[in-house]
Amino acid sequence: MDLLDDYLGGVRARGAVFCQSVLEPPWAIRFSAPAPLVMGVALRGAVWILVEGAVPVQVVEHGVVLIRSGRPFTAADHPRTRPQVIIDGRLPLALAGNASQAVEAKLALGPRTFGFDATGSHLFVTAEFPMYREVSERLLEALPDVAVIPPEPRIEPLLALLSAEVDRDEPGQQVVLDRVLDLFLVRSLRSWFTRADVRPPIGYKALSDHAIGAALRRMHEFPARRWTVATLAKEAGLSRAAFARRFADLVGQSPLAYLTDWRMAIAADLLLEPGATVTSVAAQVGYADGFSFSVAFKRVRGLPPSELVQASKQRR
Repeated sequence: MDLLDDYLGGVRARGAVFCQSVLEPPWAIRFSAPAPLVMGVALRGAVWILVEGAVPVQVVEHGVVLIRSGRPFTAADHPRTRPQVIIDGRLPLALAGNASQAVEAKLALGPRTFGFDATGSHLFVTAEFPMYREVSERLLEALPDVAVIPPEPRIEPLLALLSAEVDRDEPGQQVVLDRVLDLFLVRSLRSWFTRADVRPPIGYKALSDHAIGAALRRMHEFPARRWTVATLAKEAGLSRAAFARRFADLVGQSPLAYLTDWRMAIAADLLLEPGATVTSVAAQVGYADGFSFSVAFKRVRGLPPSELVQASKQRR
C-alpha cells in the first residue's frame, strides 16, 4: 500500500457516470452538475474545456483532462461555441433558446453514447467519479481545477481499450468499464504528478526515495501501530536523526506530524461508517482511548469527532 493506493480508494469508478459524445463542429456540451472529479478523454479531435472561474484550456486528440471541484463546465470544439446540449446528471437535454427538453432517445446513438451524428469527427468521453472517502480529499486538494495531460505512450494502449469497451452492452459491462477507468485514472495521475511544475500530494514524491518511501508505506499499511521516530527510522534503515531530517526535507512535515494527520484523515472516514463509535475508531488509528483520540482529532481537524458525525447526518 502507498499514498496513491489510499487516495484512490475513495474515487474508484464504482458505477461511474460514463458518457461518450460523437459530434461534428460546431458543437458544445454543458455539464451542469458534475461529480467532484471528472475525467475527459479526447479520443477523436481536440476539445476545449471551459470551467466557471478558470481559463479555457485545450485538450488535443488523445489527451486527457481531469476536472475537479464539481463546478459546471463546458466541452466544445471552440471556446465561443454556444452549448447545444446540457448534461444534467445522467440526462441529456437539448437547448432551444432559454428552454430545454429531454431528448435522451433522440440523441442516443448506442450504449452510453450520444450525439447528433454517428459519423461525427469529434469523439469525447467523460467519466464522473463519485467521492466516497475523506482520505480522497487529499488527492483533490493536490489537483488544480483543470489538469491537462498530453498524449503519451503509456496511455495510448488504454485509448484503444476504452474505445472498444465504451459502446458495448454485454453482461458485466459496467464492471469492465469501471476497471478500465480505474487504470486510466491511475496512469493519468502518475503522469500529472511527475511533472516538474506540479505540486503532488504531501509525501507523494518521497515514495521514490528508498528509505523514506519504505517508512511511508509502513505508516499507511499499519496506521494503528505505536510508531515512534526510532521505529520508523529502523524501517527506513537510517539513524533516528538522519531519518527525521530526511523525512522533513522530502515530505515537508516531521514523521509524527505526518502520521497524526494521516490517522485523522482515516478516522474521519471511519467515524461515518454504520455502528462506529469514538472508542472503536480510536483503537483503529492507534489511540488507547476515546478521550486522547478526541483531543487529537479536534486539534488537527478543528472540531470534535461527535460534531463531524452530526454534521454528516445533517447533510444527508
